[in-house]
Amino acid sequence: MSEQKNQKINRLLASLGDSELVSSRWLQAHGYSRSLVARYVASGWLASPARGVYQRKGGRLQWQGVMRSLQQREGLPLYVGGRFALAMHGHEHYLRLGEAATVTLYGPVRPPGWLDELALLERFVFCGKPPFDWQLPHFTVEMQSDTLREQGLEWNEMLAGAEPFVCSTPERAILELCDGPSGAALVYEADALMQSLATLRPKRVAGLLRHCRSIKAKRLFLALADRYQHAWLRRVPLDRVGLGSGKRVLMPGGRLHPTYQITLPRDLDEHLG
Repeated sequence: MSEQKNQKINRLLASLGDSELVSSRWLQAHGYSRSLVARYVASGWLASPARGVYQRKGGRLQWQGVMRSLQQREGLPLYVGGRFALAMHGHEHYLRLGEAATVTLYGPVRPPGWLDELALLERFVFCGKPPFDWQLPHFTVEMQSDTLREQGLEWNEMLAGAEPFVCSTPERAILELCDGPSGAALVYEADALMQSLATLRPKRVAGLLRHCRSIKAKRLFLALADRYQHAWLRRVPLDRVGLGSGKRVLMPGGRLHPTYQITLPRDLDEHLG
């Protein structure tokens, strides 16, 4: 290899680190032709853990590195939210013994196909567009934490010394969870998690409720918070929060919450662990 080509592969390897990935699309956009990438693989510089994506030879395949690659290298407005974000913050009711962890992704665009082909212990599940009227920014390294916090998002660094990635705060994550498919299972899980959410920030909750587009999510969230009489709920102004009109039936035959007019399972107390 010429000195110029050596410098090119060295720059690429230095930027990848030990756990990040790079797609064929990104490589071609940055001047790495398919034939050159094939040569890097044949020479032992790069490995391909799935079709259309590459990592350093001998690099570690970790979901955290995958998230950084999706957000910062691929420039995709995808983030960790809902159930898995709550688990990251220490709020996890169902241990799901024997099952691989499920990283719940949210965003306006679907993740690339190679994501499902990676040989990870964890699996990624795309939950679709989040239930808020904000337009998600591109998660660049220059983005300030204050900009993210306005939308209930934050940088999270799960691995010491590694680049952080964006995930939901607990306030946003529980609303995302409440926006899931209707049914008893949703209410049981949201209720068990809400029981532990005694330290949510009222100002952040208020902002998220005002910008939440899902009537069901807002009513379920408020009904469960009211059920546990969390102190922060009394400090959340609801005058600018649209809750719609009429009843919302999550499940036929359920018990109607008198304030928020949404049905909850009659056996809800029996499912608390």
